[in-house]
Amino acid sequence: MYLSNMPEYHYPIIEEAIRYLKLNAKEQPSLEEVASHVNMSYHHFQKTFIEWVGISPKAFLQFLTVDHAKKLLKQGSSTLATSQKTGLSSTGRLHDSFIKITAMTPGEIKTGGKGLTILYHSQHTPFGKVLIGETLKGICFVRFIDDELAGIKLLQEEFPQAELITTNHQIPLLHNNSLNLHVKGTPFQLQVWEALLRIPEGQLASYKDMATLIGNPSASRAVGTAIGQNPIAYLRPCHRVIKSTGIFGEYRWGSNRKLAIMGWESAQKK
Repeated sequence: MYLSNMPEYHYPIIEEAIRYLKLNAKEQPSLEEVASHVNMSYHHFQKTFIEWVGISPKAFLQFLTVDHAKKLLKQGSSTLATSQKTGLSSTGRLHDSFIKITAMTPGEIKTGGKGLTILYHSQHTPFGKVLIGETLKGICFVRFIDDELAGIKLLQEEFPQAELITTNHQIPLLHNNSLNLHVKGTPFQLQVWEALLRIPEGQLASYKDMATLIGNPSASRAVGTAIGQNPIAYLRPCHRVIKSTGIFGEYRWGSNRKLAIMGWESAQKK
């Protein structure tokens, strides 16, 4: 499942609950304490979680443990090893065979998007609001945002010479739709970003796995940098890459959001 138009009003509660649990991990607060922290009764808190992810908070938290992450890493490593044999240019992408990447031309990059028309709008998702930009060739910009004006400013900074036009049209991001991504990046970045599409929903990969997948096993650090610069949130799943130790690590749009997305995806697979 990709980003949907479902209401986002549960997400701030989920994110604050995760933040509180992380900050107080040594004390291991009870779910009743977490519910109180977000100003809810335990039963209302549980109902909110079930509406958001389909399972209880207790079951959800099991997906956020290091042991569970290591299990997913083992599965992901095996899956990507098989994927490597088919080559990144094959049509058998494991993440989704409908996502296609088109690179921007050197001219479009050098001129800051001069000559491009970008339609943009904001849209709700299970993980907060996003701002989406789309050229005639595909989606060029997906960012989680807290403030829409700030998000538009980021889009302007990314493409200072492009013509930006706001639209009420909702760009379809449902599972079975064919999606085109129109992105700017170096050849190495594009190679890494394409490799991200090989990680199936509900699985994880390490930076070393990704470096091995692109045929450069010693480039884990460079791979991590490229992943951190991914301009297309969620659709190109940089949130599925973590440290080989099972530690979840940082995320361009917040480590708590990364935990929420990973737990949500694991729950969908169950």
